[in-house]
Amino acid sequence: MKREIRIFFTAIMFLTRIHVPKFVDHDPSYISKSRKYFPLIGWIVGTFSVFVFLVINKYFSLNLAILASMIAGILMTGAFHEDGFADCCDAFGGGWTKEKILAIMKDSRLGTYGVIGLISILAVKFLLILELPKFTPDFPGTGMNILYNYRYFIFLIIAAHSTSRLMAVYVIQTSAYVTDPANSKSSLNSSDKLSVPELLIAIFFGVAPLFFLPWKFSLILLVQLYGAYSLRQYFKKWINGYTGDCLGAVQQVTEIIFYLGATIVWQFLL
Repeated sequence: MKREIRIFFTAIMFLTRIHVPKFVDHDPSYISKSRKYFPLIGWIVGTFSVFVFLVINKYFSLNLAILASMIAGILMTGAFHEDGFADCCDAFGGGWTKEKILAIMKDSRLGTYGVIGLISILAVKFLLILELPKFTPDFPGTGMNILYNYRYFIFLIIAAHSTSRLMAVYVIQTSAYVTDPANSKSSLNSSDKLSVPELLIAIFFGVAPLFFLPWKFSLILLVQLYGAYSLRQYFKKWINGYTGDCLGAVQQVTEIIFYLGATIVWQFLL
């Protein structure tokens, strides 16, 4: 039990800025095992983002509430995934060989491709999340319980965070890590794959929020998986595997896919 607690706190330390007990360190073996809790970290980030949304939306506009919730999630993770996505935009946009791509990816400076990519994905995310509360409006006819009124919105946000992190686990499980872990942001060793029971734990935490939603929302998982597979193949083509930045890109893109899929399901399938 103590070992599992340490592994869980390692996942928190690795993916967020939340303070953890002093006995938690950057032991590579614990970081590798902590992957099974990545989707659970999505619960934490998603829940905090939803909490900020509900508080701000009670006193201010819907736009400000969504913006505040996005900022809250970014602050909680230290823009970890967004930074990876931006670095991927720079690297694959400006590099034409494996060596050049990896060199650009290690550069801490942000280039044109990264800036444009980051602005674009945040704008798209804001506009897609803006669509979600329209399907669960907080008006007098629905009752006074705001958690009940926004129950679908709440679980959609949490599911977006948990499933997108599950997609990153999928890429790790099926790809090779192509850079030196000592020089990378992630220090994930691809030779240490999750065992079947550990992978089942990750899958459970990834899909559990969908249990509280109409079953048709589960169809989004197929689209997310295709998106993650496409990114995996793209990375494999250019660099023969993935880096920590690639995982950030997978998380961001599949989170966007989830919001887009949720909007389509709600409008056309429910």
